Amino acid sequence: MNHQTRLELTDNGTTLAIKMSEGNPGALRVIVELMKEGNWIDPVGMGGVGAVLMMDTFGIYGSRIWMLYKDVCNQDIIKTMAVIRGCQLGILNEHTMNAAIDGASLDTDELLTKVQERLGNFGQKDTAVRPANLN
Repeated sequence: MNHQTRLELTDNGTTLAIKMSEGNPGALRVIVELMKEGNWIDPVGMGGVGAVLMMDTFGIYGSRIWMLYKDVCNQDIIKTMAVIRGCQLGILNEHTMNAAIDGASLDTDELLTKVQERLGNFGQKDTAVRPANLN
C-alpha cells in the first residue's frame, strides 16, 4: 500500500508518539510499551523504534495501532512486535496484517513461532525478570 510516511529524522520520542498515536490514548500506550520493552523483545532488530518505524511504513496509526495490539494480539506486546516483524520479514504480507486489524483471523501464536525460527532470540527473556504485565 502506498502512502506518505509521517516520521522524519528530526522527530524525537515525543513528536514520534504524537504523530503515530493521532491522539488515541490506546495507541500512545502501545507506542510507550514498544519503546520501553522493544529492545529485549527484538535485540537483533532496532527494538521498539524499529517497530514504530515499520508501523509508519505500513501506514498503521492511531486507533489501528490499538486494534493491532488489543484485538489482533490480545494485548501481548511480544506478539504485536511479531506481527510487525513478520510483515517486515515477508512471513506475513501487509494485506493480511491490515485484514487482521480490520477483523480477519490471524494465528499470532503460529506467526510468533515463525518469527522466532528466523530471529532466534526474538521475545526470549528469562521469565523471572520479565515485567509482570507481559504474558
